Amino acid sequence: MTDAQETAADSSLRTTGGAPPDDVETAPTPLLEPRDGIPAVIADEESLAATVAAFAAGTGPVAVDAERASGYRYGQRAYLVQLRREGAGTALVDPVACPDLSALGEALGDTEWVLHAATQDLPCLREIGMVPSRIFDTELAGRLAGFPRVGLGAMVESVLGYVLEKGHSAVDWSTRPLPEPWLRYAALDVELLVDLRDALEKELDRQGKLEWAREEFDAIASAPPAPPRKDPWRRTSGMHKVRRRRQMAVVRELWTARDKVAQRRDVSPGKVLSDGAIVEAALALPPNVHALAGLTGFGHRMGRRQLEQWQAAVDRAKALADSELPQPGQTVSGPPPPRSWADRDPAAAARLSAARAAVSSVAERLGMPQENLITPDTVRRVCWEPPAQVDQESVAAALAAHGARAWQITQVTPVLVTALT
Repeated sequence: MTDAQETAADSSLRTTGGAPPDDVETAPTPLLEPRDGIPAVIADEESLAATVAAFAAGTGPVAVDAERASGYRYGQRAYLVQLRREGAGTALVDPVACPDLSALGEALGDTEWVLHAATQDLPCLREIGMVPSRIFDTELAGRLAGFPRVGLGAMVESVLGYVLEKGHSAVDWSTRPLPEPWLRYAALDVELLVDLRDALEKELDRQGKLEWAREEFDAIASAPPAPPRKDPWRRTSGMHKVRRRRQMAVVRELWTARDKVAQRRDVSPGKVLSDGAIVEAALALPPNVHALAGLTGFGHRMGRRQLEQWQAAVDRAKALADSELPQPGQTVSGPPPPRSWADRDPAAAARLSAARAAVSSVAERLGMPQENLITPDTVRRVCWEPPAQVDQESVAAALAAHGARAWQITQVTPVLVTALT
């Protein structure tokens, strides 16, 4: 049994099958059960105040998770927040009934928060007033440590030896009241996060990567909110089929109209009108509602009023002056797509090829994904516009300017200097 499994066993977790015996490799992996049962959902200010006090008085790191309703509701707001801390137990908080959790966030402000895939949950937690100063990301820790599968269920099973039920990850968490099986699933998501954190910290320390992980965690915790995406309509699925500027204008108008409807109705935009339907209309440029109704995605189930709404968007795009039409390509900063480098700058293409091979070799030696060693975008930018004088100092400075952390700079600078020369 591993140290982590011993830790889990010592914490008196209830399982369906007990701790796995050391000498039986085929023994069934025990199914995790909430050690304190399923807590009641906190949905009023009095209960929230008691929870804030309990978690402020707790000890050690706090496990935090959030459930969204992606694919069902507009935006990425949190519909359930789960927490667990030694001395406080597990809490399930309803951020719809209690939309301001800043008091809870402040009570835990100096505490290390343990999250799995932190960048997914931090934006919605920030919206309700929960902003950590220190984090430990168990998914990222798993990547740095070289685990082949880093989903929460896979990590808990491989590191701690317990199975998490994962049957409710894609449900509509805006449902009220939340069914008991969903609450059980939600409570289990934070049940062993701190145990997993402790085991991964030991493994990272054994591999000499713990300080690297801490740099990554600090970078995530201190990162400002992402700016609004420019021209989000350009990310419509199937957009590569749309070549003409007039057709692009149709995509833009339909996307914008759909977004307004989705926001007003608080439903996922895809439930209002599919991306496929938007692209179909853009390619066909239907002259009237009857023609629009014959396109895929605008079938017989769509009412006349809805069809007229979408046709009006198409007509607006068709009526635009040429000067008002969107440009074919989205203006982006940085180098062009690598596929065009060989024609535009063969020397840069050669640098990129050498750099990619070198980074891949270092990542393999360190036992981690290349993108966690250094982002592909950073490699491209340095290869497209290398320092005028290529040496250790100038390449390190270029990497730092693109946001690379100190440990990344130390690992990749030597091989990039060789690739760039």
